[in-house]
Amino acid sequence: MATPKVVLHDHLDGGLRIETILELTDAVGYRGLPTDDPAGLAQWFDQGRSLSLERYLEAFVHTVAVMQTPEAVARVAYEAGVDLAADGVIYAESRFAPTLLTEGTMSRQGALAAALEGFTRAEQETGITLRLIADAMRNFDDSLESARDAIACRILGVVGFDLAGPEKGFPPDDHLPACRAIREANLGLTLHAGEADGPHSIWAALQRCGAHRIGHGVQIIDDCDVRDGEIVGLGQVAQYVLNHQIHLEVAPTSNLHTRGWKASDHPIGMLYRAGYNVGINTDNRLMSRVSMSDEFDLVQQHHEFDRSDLHVVTRNAMLAAFCDWDTKQRLLAEIDAAYTA
Repeated sequence: MATPKVVLHDHLDGGLRIETILELTDAVGYRGLPTDDPAGLAQWFDQGRSLSLERYLEAFVHTVAVMQTPEAVARVAYEAGVDLAADGVIYAESRFAPTLLTEGTMSRQGALAAALEGFTRAEQETGITLRLIADAMRNFDDSLESARDAIACRILGVVGFDLAGPEKGFPPDDHLPACRAIREANLGLTLHAGEADGPHSIWAALQRCGAHRIGHGVQIIDDCDVRDGEIVGLGQVAQYVLNHQIHLEVAPTSNLHTRGWKASDHPIGMLYRAGYNVGINTDNRLMSRVSMSDEFDLVQQHHEFDRSDLHVVTRNAMLAAFCDWDTKQRLLAEIDAAYTA
């Protein structure tokens, strides 16, 4: 039976096709790839043994390098939409940092517009609904300018803003002006937090920056008392996230790769059973060699999710999406019809 999927945390520059990287490398004259052998390059990009967020992020040097023209960005965005749709995704919010694509003549707004052009073509061809989240890099100092460019492109389909990049040493509240500008413009605000820097990072994203959603957030488990594989007590941050049903954009496979967990160690099952508002996401389809179908298989095999549980987390994600209410209602009806057929 069909299982429609919703993705809220998917990095555009972390999901390129290998053949596209090689073709764009030739087109832009980039000579930095570790190999031009497709199988070898796929193996190199596999960050399954990175064991840290910092090491995992190093692979983006090459994907960003080949996305420095509007044509390249539009192609990558189009292919992302096609690939997600082929995997049963009916709604996706993809993200990237346009600042990283301005080494040539392209502006941040130009990069955002190119991605949205690619999304439009994918939507027309496949029927998927796509929206864009603009990232600022938390280790850069241009987050306010990036936020203003995101706001300027909202009419094209930008629905939210995020802080990405290395978490440790770069707290989200270093970027309060950008977060304030996004909230005042009524755009969605989702911040990477609790992926590599503990519950305090989640607290800062919520209480200092005013985030609506949390990217990853799995380290909320460090503020929980766990016994025999179940959550039996909550600290203040964990209690707040539960009480207010803050949506956690969980990406299980990526978390396994950056933290060295086994699949059964991931806290998504405990968090879900304790009532947390979790979704399931791919994060980086290239670096983690993963699809949404793979993620669904993981939680079914290792965390006892069944079809009804997948229905719940898919509805969770759709309700937390930054799209307009009419789109949300239409897709919720499609999700419910498919899962209850």
